[in-house]
Amino acid sequence: MAAMLQPQIILLKEGTDTSQGKAQLVSNINACTAVADVVRTTLGPRGMDKLIHDDKGNVTISNDGATIMKLLDIVHPAAKILVDIAKSQDSEVGDGTTTVVLLAGEFLKEAKPFVEDGVHPQNLIRSYRTACYLAIEKITELAVSIEGKSLEEKKSLLAKCAATTLSSKLIGGEKEFFASMVVDAVIAIGNDDRLNMIGIKKVPGGNMRDSFLVNGVAFKKTFSYAGFEQQPKKFLNPKILLLNIELELKSEKENAEIRLSDPSQYQSIVDAEWNIIYDKLDKCVKSGAKVVLSRLAIGDLATQYFADRDIFCAGRVAEEDLQRVAAATGGTVQTSVNNIIDEVLGTCEVFEEKQVGNERFNIFSGCPSGRTATIVLRGGADQFIEEAERSLHDAIMIVRRALKNSTVVAGGGAIDMEISRYLRQHARTIAGKSQLFINSYAKALEVIPRQLCDNAGFDATDVLNKLRQKHALPSGEGASYGVDINTGGIADSFTKFVWEPSVVKSNAINAATEAACLILSVDETVKNPKSESAQGDAAASAMVGRGRGRGRGMRRR
Repeated sequence: MAAMLQPQIILLKEGTDTSQGKAQLVSNINACTAVADVVRTTLGPRGMDKLIHDDKGNVTISNDGATIMKLLDIVHPAAKILVDIAKSQDSEVGDGTTTVVLLAGEFLKEAKPFVEDGVHPQNLIRSYRTACYLAIEKITELAVSIEGKSLEEKKSLLAKCAATTLSSKLIGGEKEFFASMVVDAVIAIGNDDRLNMIGIKKVPGGNMRDSFLVNGVAFKKTFSYAGFEQQPKKFLNPKILLLNIELELKSEKENAEIRLSDPSQYQSIVDAEWNIIYDKLDKCVKSGAKVVLSRLAIGDLATQYFADRDIFCAGRVAEEDLQRVAAATGGTVQTSVNNIIDEVLGTCEVFEEKQVGNERFNIFSGCPSGRTATIVLRGGADQFIEEAERSLHDAIMIVRRALKNSTVVAGGGAIDMEISRYLRQHARTIAGKSQLFINSYAKALEVIPRQLCDNAGFDATDVLNKLRQKHALPSGEGASYGVDINTGGIADSFTKFVWEPSVVKSNAINAATEAACLILSVDETVKNPKSESAQGDAAASAMVGRGRGRGRGMRRR
């Protein structure tokens, strides 16, 4: 009786929403599956695109998993984890963003019946981690190295990797054209890790094949004053001066006060201002530079002054373009025109201004240090060019990774099927429940080839049965067989040149498993209500500034 009369203990503030136990976990799994279903149809060469229209009226057409996940305004706390793994895959490897979300969603889907049957999530997590470890070991074993090949061989191998990435993008129709362009750009920057050394400039108009690669730097003609047209537009082996100062006639600051006893002295002040600018311009000319670029404005006086002396100048050059010119030409950005020595000047073989579409471009080619490249993209609609830029970013990342890690695996779902077979086989050697869990992990990996078939309109069951039979051959000759998108059958992905860097797959499996384990380990969600004091503070701050007139003041006695 005494126990019944004990008062109820209240720990959390009134209005706090708590949900826990099995139902909570199943709800989280359902949310993640719903997110995976959004990007499911974008996988592979026959993947569909998504059109996303945001609250500002911007329209984005994309089939890049990371871009779609960023633009979806997901509010469910567990589903946000999938957004994070897509972002991490994008920044780490560049491609495989849809794969990673799909795998995580499928791992959770396979775990759901076990959770509903009362299996403790920790048992699932333990088995999933073991399976992940085995899968990554198997990838390392199956990977083929491209190390020690000649530059030409390496180029063609890297182009195959880039083409595999681009085949699932909007510009897949021109994948060979862009793949070789991307490989040349990545090889041009060498071991430099900075991605911004490869510039991508977008010019609407023309068709995709009008895009070109500049082995050097290209940027859009900047705002210019009168006198600009009189400047030469082409130089061979010019010296290039890079500045971070204004070359404009500056009047004295407005609040400066100068007292004169004689009106004629005023002229000397005006002359001093002119002398300062002429002195700066004179030093630029004496340095021997034929091209002068500045991050700040170059005024009309300076433009005309340089034009009279056959010097090209451009002001208000974007910071990153100036940095890329510095890296390519071997110059150094100067913050003063005093003491300009030859060491700080850059040089290139050819500088010219060219018309591209209806834009004018300043192009520096044949740069000595050659650690930069610029891809100028052409195309019809703006959204199309935007998507082409995202696609090229993925391809560039993949080629960089393949150069660094230099091992590739068969694509087209081949590696997933082989790992799935290996895990099923391994599961039979395990006694206990974990045999079932590793089996379900292996089944989840088949989502990649299944989805590739579904998106291309093939019979997924039929193709997967053929693949299982091929991969089960004891000789191991079927290990590199994947989905053949063109015929609707199966084919050897290696001989078809459908390759991807092994780091993409291992990273995707790792990230997807981690995300699945993280979601499985959550058994309670507590949502705090907006505290009343916080709402009160917000209302008070909104009132600040109202009704604070000066009033009439008190009458003095």
